[in-house]
Amino acid sequence: MAFARTVLPALLSLALTGVPAALPDTPALPDTAALPDTAALPGTPAPPYDSQSAHETALFSVKAGNNAAAQAFTVDGPRLSRVGVWLGSGAATGSVTAEIRRVREDAGSVIASRTVDLGALGGAGAGWVEFPLHAAVVPGTTYYLFLRAATTESAPIAWHGTTRPEPGALTSWNYDLAARGGWHAATSRLAFHINPTGSERCGETEPCYVPVSALAARTSGLLSNRVATEAVAPAFAVGASYVEGSNVLRLPSGRWRHLPDGASASVVVEAGDPAATAQVNESRAWLAAGRVPGTTGTQRAAAQRALLSMRALLQPNGAFAAAWSPAWAYSWPRDGAFAAAAFAATGHDEEAYRILRYDARTQRADGTWEARTTLDGRGSPDARTWQLDGNGWVPWATWQWYRAAPGHGRDARLRALYPMVRKAADFAARSLGPDGLPPASPDYWELDTATTNIGTAAPLLAGLNAAAELASRTGAHRDAERWADAARRLSAGIATGFAPLGYGRTVDGLHGRDSAAAFMAPPFNTAPPGLGEALDSTYRELLLPNGGLTPGNDPSFSWGSYAWTASTSFFALAWAGTGERARAVRVLDWVLSKRNGLGELPETVNGAGLPSAVAPLGWTDSLVVLTALALQGSALPTPALRTAAAGL
Repeated sequence: MAFARTVLPALLSLALTGVPAALPDTPALPDTAALPDTAALPGTPAPPYDSQSAHETALFSVKAGNNAAAQAFTVDGPRLSRVGVWLGSGAATGSVTAEIRRVREDAGSVIASRTVDLGALGGAGAGWVEFPLHAAVVPGTTYYLFLRAATTESAPIAWHGTTRPEPGALTSWNYDLAARGGWHAATSRLAFHINPTGSERCGETEPCYVPVSALAARTSGLLSNRVATEAVAPAFAVGASYVEGSNVLRLPSGRWRHLPDGASASVVVEAGDPAATAQVNESRAWLAAGRVPGTTGTQRAAAQRALLSMRALLQPNGAFAAAWSPAWAYSWPRDGAFAAAAFAATGHDEEAYRILRYDARTQRADGTWEARTTLDGRGSPDARTWQLDGNGWVPWATWQWYRAAPGHGRDARLRALYPMVRKAADFAARSLGPDGLPPASPDYWELDTATTNIGTAAPLLAGLNAAAELASRTGAHRDAERWADAARRLSAGIATGFAPLGYGRTVDGLHGRDSAAAFMAPPFNTAPPGLGEALDSTYRELLLPNGGLTPGNDPSFSWGSYAWTASTSFFALAWAGTGERARAVRVLDWVLSKRNGLGELPETVNGAGLPSAVAPLGWTDSLVVLTALALQGSALPTPALRTAAAGL
């Protein structure tokens, strides 16, 4: 699918910048010099000329009034059912009509016609447009595929093709009333398919018409065989859909694309192919072995897709990719912790435990983690500063797994993870200063701060409380006492330093609001007094015109007009956990409304309200699953802050 990431953007650019009626390097032939529109010499059988797939050049404008274009063709069968043309349009509105004519210049000779709406195609864009056209034809007879567009916009609409020689080609014709006075033949050749089948169908080896808006994201979906993963490029997601309950893609042609077992690249097969069907059945069985949460059909559909995408992002060794695009194809402890919690809470114990075992293997000797690791677990891909919040997220996720895990063998499996928990919690406890707060560290923003940020302090509080409970489960009471004491000191530090600031980004009060204020709510921490008002004011200050939230409003750093679905989802989860059900539903509805055509949740939503960056994002998937659980009455538990008098 590399085509969509390289050639297609260039073609879209050409489509949007203008199209000459006749290109200077492809001189038009006068009608008297044109090759005859016949397939062969009289009495000599010839193969049909019914396809020309090259489309690197915008050849002819087809805007009604002055322009149109036509392609001579022959067929070897008695019927037409469909035609395809490569179209580029800078116009977002209007229509394009394809006709089959017996006589090129005679509108009265039309034997079939079909019109498509540019708005229905998604607006400005480029790619193959298929027109269902049904007509009886005579094999070997020359017909003309005629194309004309209508729009009130000044932007160009062009039929693409090639200027390279095409042996055996019949004539491509351009109608240019203003410059040529009418029809003229050209040496260039238009891109078209008559009765396209197999790989000629759009969405298989080449994309269907791709709206410019679809290219705001780098990826649109995932194919997986549980060992390898492949991203679905936005250009190949257009008109496609997943086979229900699977990561097998149903293409516009009706055929299926899947990643065969043992393969690293996808293939296109007939619908119902046995190997692809086996994958579909296995995915459905996996879903059925757990539970898909949600109180509405929309929530359940989103949660199901989120679970399948999380499974596709999870590697056999337990690494959890944030998304499947080069800059995201790494494992962050933070993202993996949320995925582990979501897997555990929906009955997918093996996947949750696999992530935690990976965390144990990749933990550094001092008890911390790299900001992210390569998916093979060999270490950090760069010199990015490590992030202390992982020391809270991983123990919290381990506790969530333990609470949800099947009872048989659970304690023995916890003991295998406990050394990881001990090292993480001990480091977190030691990191607290005299004020009870941890040092400054990059958090999920992955930006340094000069003073402690709430995006580190709140996860550490959740992690210390969780670690203390896990210690009690294993009989390590001294560990439990030590970590509970650290949690109390941290809680007091947060109450003193952050609460008066409405749980703003940093304890110095200089860096605005932060969506991480929601980490002070369940299922991470028991909501402290006054948190409700702080969440309300933070949400208002971070709300963007597109309806989502920016991660923060630090005056020293701007996130631009992009809303982040994870930051927005923090509030859906927090409000679901604090009894603000209506508000949680409203925020979740916005997040779900930004799923792309495949039902995937994007990382960001741009100022125009379109999915952008990558889709799916595993962190947002996890948050949606956790929120859907909370809304149906199955909220994750929250690790409690133990008082000194309560004992252990």
